[in-house]
Amino acid sequence: MPILSVFYGLIVRMYAEGGGQHHTPHIHVIYQGEEFQFDFDGNELNGKVLTPAKKKLLDAWLVLHHDDLTANWELLSSGEQSFKIDPLR
Repeated sequence: MPILSVFYGLIVRMYAEGGGQHHTPHIHVIYQGEEFQFDFDGNELNGKVLTPAKKKLLDAWLVLHHDDLTANWELLSSGEQSFKIDPLR
């Protein structure tokens, strides 16, 4: 699973679609060994709750890079290579 970005202890990944249709476009966030899933609007998809401080950082990053996430989702869905996204600074 490609790593799209790493910032403030958050590792953001996205699964390759392999030509098939996954469900809602989403990312996987790894923080302190726990995995969380969010759609591109920051809604939690797997019921796990990220700490409020880290969630604020992730939400800011999602707003800044919504178009990049959508582009990566489409690339991976069509079997192409994803690209890195700038971290939150």
